[in-house]
Amino acid sequence: MGIVNVTPDSFSDGGLSFAAGTAVTHGLALLEQGADIVDVGGESTRPGAARPPVEEELRRVLPVVRELASAGAVVSVDTMRAEVAARALDLGARLINDVSGGLADPGMLPLMARAGTPYVVMHWRGHAAGMQANALYGDVVTDVLDELRLRIEAALEAGIAPGCLIVDPGLGSPRRPSTTGSCWADSGRCVPWATPSWSVHHASRSWATCWRTG
Repeated sequence: MGIVNVTPDSFSDGGLSFAAGTAVTHGLALLEQGADIVDVGGESTRPGAARPPVEEELRRVLPVVRELASAGAVVSVDTMRAEVAARALDLGARLINDVSGGLADPGMLPLMARAGTPYVVMHWRGHAAGMQANALYGDVVTDVLDELRLRIEAALEAGIAPGCLIVDPGLGSPRRPSTTGSCWADSGRCVPWATPSWSVHHASRSWATCWRTG
């Protein structure tokens, strides 16, 4: 997965692809370098970041999705908003990556159930502006897995097909360095959830992602 942050303040690239034309060029370069999926996001999840209005997120994301999808890219859109997801899917996006796991927008899970496209459900405890205040755990791995199970159950109850769910423990968000290390070291505890199997992969934003296989 190649990442295209159409934001002025993302932690991973500092806004290098904020302009739509630059973002498209970057996405096409990622394809040439072998990316299977190009993930486009218009909202920074850097700790402390303020949310853009929905109109601004749409302005940032949609032109980039349109151009990359037209070029044949498998486009993923990183958004917590159902309106952004719906518009992006209409323009050819094929996967929605929701860092809130459906908690930020009650319209997201029903939308994804209707769309029938892959949906990434991440562990989440609040928006970036206050996420570090919520990074308090007992047994961090147990707490994260228990909270993720609730999001999986909610997704399934909303009608999302099991084969469309991708589960992301969200390492580093919301987490402190010590608890991130604990989650990373014990990420194999995701494996028993699967039928028939889960595998654990590194992701571009320094996360680990549990992908359902089979």
